[in-house]
Amino acid sequence: MSGPVMGEPGPGGRFGEFGGRFVPESLVPACQELEAAFSEAWADPAFHGEFEEILTDYGGRPTPVTECRRLSERLGVRVLLKREDLAHTGSHKLNNVIGQALLARRMGKPRLVAETGAGQHGVASATAAALFGMECTVYMGEVDVERQALNVFRMELLGAEVVPVSSGSRTLKDAVNEAMRDWVATVERTHYCLGSVMGPHPYPWMVRELQRIVGDEAREQCRVRLGGADPDWVVACVGGGSNAAGTFAGFADTDAALVGVEAAGGSAVGKGVPGVLHGMKSLLLQDEWGQILEAHSISAGLDYPGIGPEHAHLAAIGRARYVQAEDGEVLEVFKLLSETEGIIPAFESAHALAWVVREAGKAIPTGDTVLVTLSGRGDKDVAQAREMLR
Repeated sequence: MSGPVMGEPGPGGRFGEFGGRFVPESLVPACQELEAAFSEAWADPAFHGEFEEILTDYGGRPTPVTECRRLSERLGVRVLLKREDLAHTGSHKLNNVIGQALLARRMGKPRLVAETGAGQHGVASATAAALFGMECTVYMGEVDVERQALNVFRMELLGAEVVPVSSGSRTLKDAVNEAMRDWVATVERTHYCLGSVMGPHPYPWMVRELQRIVGDEAREQCRVRLGGADPDWVVACVGGGSNAAGTFAGFADTDAALVGVEAAGGSAVGKGVPGVLHGMKSLLLQDEWGQILEAHSISAGLDYPGIGPEHAHLAAIGRARYVQAEDGEVLEVFKLLSETEGIIPAFESAHALAWVVREAGKAIPTGDTVLVTLSGRGDKDVAQAREMLR
């Protein structure tokens, strides 16, 4: 890969040794068509203008940066939150989905198919489909259907068909498999609205660019708040890693330390090895025979046995650091932010905060400023938390 960090990928959609396009021959033309369509659209000021207008007038952007005064006093570090939980549908997912839905419309494809774990990407996809008058089918593992019942109802209320997936671990990995099978069979009229910076090229690059708005906003907001300076640390949770990639893209050329926080039971950077899954080469949880292992997390959105290829590259070159958070400390931080700031975070976002709470005054020097992307709100996790906290 040549050019600046978090610029365009290299030949074949590579980020260093990671990325690429490992798909059945029947999907190669679809990926090539999508790459050409996105490249053309992303260079078109009219496309950018409509994308940004919808995210402003419909999506509620820009989302604010909030100072956590009570939590900061408690930890001895200055904590700022980039509030993606305040975007329409309750997470950063809408940024990516609005862009992909506009692209699907531009390509003449009236149907969206999506995968979802925690349900937020599914809700965002169903929302965009309702907005643009498109069909929408969302694949979701049976385990996640049960633990995210509220989001299932939201998707159905928005007019989407939710298809439970009973194969494999019945979680996010298996939902991706089924969505890809649907796409192969219906590619002439269907766009696969992939929800993270994963999958075959151009998805990791395209989703990062559509989420870049998070980091670009946060950088300008922090400089206003910090007198022209950047945060010392920029922290975000990572499953596939779209909120982290979008955030990191705004700070990759600064001196800010970038930290991605994975679920301890799904730590691809900490425990994974290079391999191929879902059309990409990345770091994956595998056994000695190369079989994909099941990930585990309190958070359905981080329950994935891999990581986006650009994150694997950022780890390899040392530009970003990837760490883990355990379920127990995530649950404690879910309570802590609620009690100190009146903000209930999604379990996914609580992973990022859990690392900050653990390392404040240790890896994070006292007095440093930390920006954390609060990727989503915790309404969807309240019922699960209530059961676990009893």
